[in-house]
Amino acid sequence: MSYEQARAELREIVAKLESGGQPLEESLLLWQRGEQLATVCQRWLDGARTRLEAAIATSDAPDD
Repeated sequence: MSYEQARAELREIVAKLESGGQPLEESLLLWQRGEQLATVCQRWLDGARTRLEAAIATSDAPDD
C-alpha cells in the first residue's frame, strides 16, 4: 500500500469516527484499522527520512 493510499483511507476513518453514529464494535474496528494505517504511514515517512539523510550525507561528504 502506498503512503497516499494509506493516508487517504486513514482520513476517511478519522472522518467517520469524528462524525459518530457507529456502534461501539464498529468504532473499535475503525480505530484498529486506523492504527494499522498510521503505522504504514509512519514506516513510509521513516524510510523517506532515512533516504533523505543518506542523500544529504553523500552530498556533504568530501570528494577524494
